[in-house]
Amino acid sequence: MPDFFIARQPIYDRKLYVYAYELLYRSSENNYADVVDGDDATSQVLINALMEVGLPELVGQSLAFINLTERYIVEGLPPSLAEDNLVLEVLEDIEPTEAVITGLKKLKAAGHVIVLDDFICDDSKRALVELADIIKFDLFTLPGGTLTEQVKKLRPTGVRLLAEKVETPEEYEYCKALGFDYFQGYFFCKPKIVKGARTLTSRMAIMQLLSKLQNPELDFGELQTLVAQDVSLSYRILRYINSAHVSVGRKVESIQQAISLLGLNTIKTWVAILAMSSIDDKPYELILTALIRAHMCETLSADTPVSAENAFTVGLFSVLDAFINKPLDEILDTLPLSDILHHALLDKTGELGQLLSLVLSYERGQWNDLSNTHYDGGTLRTAYLASIRWAGEISDSLITKK
Repeated sequence: MPDFFIARQPIYDRKLYVYAYELLYRSSENNYADVVDGDDATSQVLINALMEVGLPELVGQSLAFINLTERYIVEGLPPSLAEDNLVLEVLEDIEPTEAVITGLKKLKAAGHVIVLDDFICDDSKRALVELADIIKFDLFTLPGGTLTEQVKKLRPTGVRLLAEKVETPEEYEYCKALGFDYFQGYFFCKPKIVKGARTLTSRMAIMQLLSKLQNPELDFGELQTLVAQDVSLSYRILRYINSAHVSVGRKVESIQQAISLLGLNTIKTWVAILAMSSIDDKPYELILTALIRAHMCETLSADTPVSAENAFTVGLFSVLDAFINKPLDEILDTLPLSDILHHALLDKTGELGQLLSLVLSYERGQWNDLSNTHYDGGTLRTAYLASIRWAGEISDSLITKK
């Protein structure tokens, strides 16, 4: 089968729990050229991708949103995709013909959730609205006043509403106030800055801990003392080390034993992860995103001059501004990072910065930004899927879900 890229983007409910993932996909052979029937080509790639990779590998037990063209609405899905957790998005340019309405009724009767993608409500779309479970609005194409009017029109129907391309915490709060049920975008990866407000004590403590962990002169005894000062941190480190994921062969009962078995750098990494994940007002998906980026950066660094340790750190710290609620440049000024790490995080420069940019582009489905990379689609896809699997496996033993 032709090579392809595939990634996912989380969709959140009003409590910022993950409701589903939208699957982002593109055939690499058509990625940088004009395609006569682009939607149909993309849909065929998706079908092949899901049959090749499998939904459990991509989304676990969560729902999976996929875009469908008119062909698959009218003709139906292949039997291999007739799964309960598949949510079907009707593209915005599909007209409500008799064949389309009949096809949607069959898909809905089969148990699929029907979503209208990039929707603008008018009388010509009434038949589609009657069949829809969720309607998705693109914030980039709808100004605030128009969005409010659209919501008012649809509220009496009882259909659920999803806002996509929500890029800031302010946009999230605005859509939430309008009554949206679901949210999609990178708002959770951007800090909500309140001028004049003091940084919370917990965040200051985490910053101090991260600063000490990044000190190259930190030794065995100092790290043991740092961890021992926080009973919760000590407990979670020991729980992780004694989990099946690590499997050191014997029970570890002290931080001293843990450092001896896993090494100073490994323990420093896990302490940093636990410290970041201890912030209570951040969604669980944020730390999961940090772990996926860290592991993918580390994996792709294998054939480069970039060190695996730096690669992991740059992926992990790429969400620091969202965790700490401060601009990234201010955070980095307080951390004793190497110049390589500093510039990679702040400017995306150097080989390390380019690696981070590559991982971010893949994660966001910005396929055109991958045109100059020497990695093929199979390598990137394998690294991404392995990172999703790895992050999911360790989260149960390392991180307390909120």
